[in-house]
Amino acid sequence: METNGGLLFPASSGLEGDPDLQFLLKGGDLLKVLSPSWKKTRYFRLQEDCKTMWRESKKTFKKNDTFSLDDISAVQMGRQSEGLKKNTEEQVEDRCFSIVFKSRRKNLDLISSSEEEGKQWVKSLQKVVSNLNNLSRKQKTEHWIFSCLRKADKNKDENLSPSEVKSFMHLINIEVDDEYVEMLFKKCDRSQSGTLAGEEIKHFYDLLTQRDEIDVIYEEYAKTTGFMSAQNLVDFLLKEQREKATLADAHRIIETYEPDENAKEKKLLSKDGFLMYLNHPDAMILNPDHKDVYQDMSQPLNHYFISSSHNTYLMEDQLKGPSSTEAYIRALQKGCRCVELDCWDGSDNEPVIYHGYTLTSKILFKDVIKAISEHAFKTSQYPVILSLENHCSVEQQEVMARHMSSILGSALITSPLGDGMPTNFPSPEELKGKFLIKGKRLNKLEDTFAEAAADDTDVTEEEESNDEDMQKEKNTKVKKLTLAKELSDMVIYLKSVHFHGFEDAQKNLSFYEMASFKEGKAMKLAEESANAYVRHNVEKFSRIYPAGSRTDSSNYNPVPLWNAGCQIVALNFQTPCTDMDMNQGRFLVNGKSGYILKPAFMRDVATEFDPITLTRGDWLKHKTLHVMVISAQQLPKVNQKKSSIVDPLVKVEIYGVPADVAERETEPFDNNGFNPSWNENFQFDVYVPELALVRFSIEDYDSSSDNDFVGQYTIPFNSLKMGYRHVPLFNKNGDLLPSAGLFVHIMVLDAE
Repeated sequence: METNGGLLFPASSGLEGDPDLQFLLKGGDLLKVLSPSWKKTRYFRLQEDCKTMWRESKKTFKKNDTFSLDDISAVQMGRQSEGLKKNTEEQVEDRCFSIVFKSRRKNLDLISSSEEEGKQWVKSLQKVVSNLNNLSRKQKTEHWIFSCLRKADKNKDENLSPSEVKSFMHLINIEVDDEYVEMLFKKCDRSQSGTLAGEEIKHFYDLLTQRDEIDVIYEEYAKTTGFMSAQNLVDFLLKEQREKATLADAHRIIETYEPDENAKEKKLLSKDGFLMYLNHPDAMILNPDHKDVYQDMSQPLNHYFISSSHNTYLMEDQLKGPSSTEAYIRALQKGCRCVELDCWDGSDNEPVIYHGYTLTSKILFKDVIKAISEHAFKTSQYPVILSLENHCSVEQQEVMARHMSSILGSALITSPLGDGMPTNFPSPEELKGKFLIKGKRLNKLEDTFAEAAADDTDVTEEEESNDEDMQKEKNTKVKKLTLAKELSDMVIYLKSVHFHGFEDAQKNLSFYEMASFKEGKAMKLAEESANAYVRHNVEKFSRIYPAGSRTDSSNYNPVPLWNAGCQIVALNFQTPCTDMDMNQGRFLVNGKSGYILKPAFMRDVATEFDPITLTRGDWLKHKTLHVMVISAQQLPKVNQKKSSIVDPLVKVEIYGVPADVAERETEPFDNNGFNPSWNENFQFDVYVPELALVRFSIEDYDSSSDNDFVGQYTIPFNSLKMGYRHVPLFNKNGDLLPSAGLFVHIMVLDAE
């Protein structure tokens, strides 16, 4: 932090005096677009904290809107968004741009007064958002504290009075009594002027951000004139962090993170440098070797867990919620590799996608395919599966086939790789940049090589029924669907069939023929026939989908189904919940590719692995996990009211095979979300670490009602780093909370 006579401003943000930043601070009028007839002028500008956009509202009694630049996912020039394509004419293409948000918030579609001005808005926003994203943890904290100081300075005199100091403490999530404020104030008010200014505010900031727990660790190893030498640092890395470290590694860390040039010259690490190192993503709890693709990607496709979405087209619930191409884009951006297309006949011979027999809105099939084509491989290069639920007439199925062929082109797999009839799935590596169709097929793939024509055009319709009892009625007529040959021929490796038991599947189904299971049926099989299910999934694919009764688009726990080897466990990506946290945690590693290689014992046709009974085998690698929950930093407010302060508690949960499932929690820390500390120790037994996930969650304790969610982080057990580690936190939508974090100590030992 630096001072400027009065209030602090964040140092080294890199944009001081930048013309693009100045453009945003000045702001200007833009046309906001909601519909073809609703286009209204609104004034937008960046606030002084350089991270909050302000928008003037014309509505009476409505406060002017703001949104944080941290919430922006992308800024797109032109009519790229669904809203701008639908609500504007082509002639304004060069003046249009969209702000795309990370959360479920709708895109902000805007039109500038000229092409040049539009480009300036886009360029400026992209630069400032990119700059914010690239700030260090320390710089993000400074930005956040700076914006709170600005808000607390009610009379804008760049000084802080005692009442403004208390207001500031509320803003940063600390409830303090007047005596404490008075004590802190006197300590900093060296000029005895009755207000804090300049260096006094700097001193106040330093007192607030003091990390006693870091001091204790640092002083234990700082054995060289009060500093850490390179050898001291090696000792810390070997003993505490359990890392293989050399003097060369220590010198690199000092060179990279030490802010004091004098210390750096002497090859010493100061306390500030030590904290900056601990806050770097590579030194946090996730093993940096697991961030990029590190697994073998040359195994058959069905040997991987695949990040999968259900009712991908929905933004909300499945009774009356909106359908949108944006929902596909968001799922793909989150690493989803299997999306669902619920296809129905539309007007003008154009098939549409929506949730049949409901009030959900409709979108054109071709628009969805275009959106998928444009965004499929931005997060991951590995193949995308298009799971078709087909209710269309033959004529519109032919239109579907034409659209997929013309839009996806050579990226669409329409024949097996290699020569002759395949005997197994290709690998994700072989299928990079490709699309696979999952759906019904008129004949067996083998028939195309035997030159046998398909005479019958009827297949049994596969439908996610909302009524469990319908399937139990013996007299119910089996629905028939007439299938277009053009669409049928596009189904190569993922042919949808009905499931008639594991024995029947082994005897009568080819490797590429796969069943979809409703969650209830799948859970029953995973509990009662777990080993048979695991073996089935060694050779074939299984897709699981939520029960039709989940009209609110709620989810189910995917973990028991992964334990049974099911690859495509489809969840409602549009619904934030613990189940989606599990999904994010499972696919957090391996380059966020959306593919995770199943353990070796789940890829062996003769495996004896049973997650329920846990008989002896290679999967049993009993570990003891020791977790010390030490402290947290800069937790967000759950309730934005000024007087609302969180009482945080931390939960540590293990998800995996039933024997590993466990949960422990700390005591709540009263009235402090800024720097609470617990120093509580927990111990867990983990028997099948290759399938286990560890979830850290923080809740706002409430004695009279359910606790409120604050943040969470879920990580595969085998990706944990040992020692003193910061844990980043995600909000309920799975987006990173910029300044917030948890500080823990981790130890994993072989059990006796």
